[in-house]
Amino acid sequence: MSINSAMLAGVSGLVANSSALAAISDNIANVNTIGYKRNVVNFTDVVTAQSARGRYSAGGVQGVPTAYVSQQGLLQSSSSSTDMGIAGDGFFVVSEGVTGTRADSRLFTRAGSFQVDADGYLRNTGGLYLQGWPVDANGDVNSNPSDLTLLKPVNVKNVGATVRASTTAQITANLNSQQALSPDLGTYNAATNSMSAYDPVAGTGVRPDFTIQMNMIDSKGGPHTVAVSFLKTAVANEWNAEIYSVPTTDVTSGTGLAAGQIAAGKVTFTQDGALDTNPLKTTLWTDPTSPTITLGASNAAAPGAGATNWATGLGINGQTLAFQLGATSDGGGLTQLAKSSTVTTVSTNGAGVGQIVGVEVSEDGFISATFDNGEVRQLAKVAIATFPNPDGLRSLSGNAYGSSIQAGSFSLKSPGEGGAGNVSGSALEASTVDLSSEFSGLITTQRAYSASSKIILTADQMMQELLDIKR
Repeated sequence: MSINSAMLAGVSGLVANSSALAAISDNIANVNTIGYKRNVVNFTDVVTAQSARGRYSAGGVQGVPTAYVSQQGLLQSSSSSTDMGIAGDGFFVVSEGVTGTRADSRLFTRAGSFQVDADGYLRNTGGLYLQGWPVDANGDVNSNPSDLTLLKPVNVKNVGATVRASTTAQITANLNSQQALSPDLGTYNAATNSMSAYDPVAGTGVRPDFTIQMNMIDSKGGPHTVAVSFLKTAVANEWNAEIYSVPTTDVTSGTGLAAGQIAAGKVTFTQDGALDTNPLKTTLWTDPTSPTITLGASNAAAPGAGATNWATGLGINGQTLAFQLGATSDGGGLTQLAKSSTVTTVSTNGAGVGQIVGVEVSEDGFISATFDNGEVRQLAKVAIATFPNPDGLRSLSGNAYGSSIQAGSFSLKSPGEGGAGNVSGSALEASTVDLSSEFSGLITTQRAYSASSKIILTADQMMQELLDIKR
């Protein structure tokens, strides 16, 4: 009968508004939860079949929970370099464990409050491990938009020390064009009486007019000193030049070179004081337009004529050092002008042994380790998972989501590509809860609940009156 349907409609109102109250409670409780998306219970009416003409049977109301997962929260600055936020669509891929087995299911989250745990893994406040594409030794990333198995937990501590051998040396210096000829010039011989053998105490070798020294880092991170010495000749704009190791025992020189020598020859300048790159005039390097020196590995065969290896006892790899001596936009390089011989700058790249001191996250999703020797090494690239309907994802504990039929198939993308959002380092996405709206909802929900209870009370009174007719 209609009175019963009215009572049941009131009960449905109580149930629906109770669900709405539960959603509002969740929202208010998570107002400060990173990456939280507000939930709302929307109402839809329930209509029953009207079987008897002239009578109405109440259907009531039904609550339909809706999660606004796709809503973007405000990105707020964070003091932690491992915190991350997504500006745009997509989710971080996370796992419940680090073993990479099927038991460690892949989940999705916007909560980027990642911290380094005791084992060096990036883990958020929900206890979930961040997944990323590992960067190999060549700096390449093997990614697939639909293969979750290529993702690995990101570890920023189990990274060995870093070393970078020197490959370039930039020199800005001047040789005095008015340099007086040395009295030792007549006895100079690069092979038998060289500048590399100069020892004022022992009285050996020829004293150079000018010497430039630089540091060179080997494949193990060890430092070495390399000197470039010059001795002016009687020919205008021409200098004898030698490149050698200090001490000379660091290298093994081949036939035609004095002990410790790496290269010997002439350096010539043009009449305006610039380095002459004509290989017939500047012979210190095989190609003066691209001056380099090469040192063979310690375990290489004995060096041939004019070649040099690192000393056997060092046990290091061979390497090539390229000199940057040409004039720059500010007039630098190696010059010969009428002013005193001086070195302005000597800069070589390379870095000795370094330990990790920090972690950085770039906008394109690369997680890099910084070392105390100034080196930066990319460790992994964050994958962003996108869904056709993110609002259809299953909500899980830990502020995470699971895939579902309603959400559609996921696609893994690099940050900022194919509709995926960019990653913001040292930032966190705030909750999308608006307290003013939630408190307003509390009031209207309370009133609606009270009204539904009045329906039940009124229907009960009418039912009682019906029963009283018998009396």
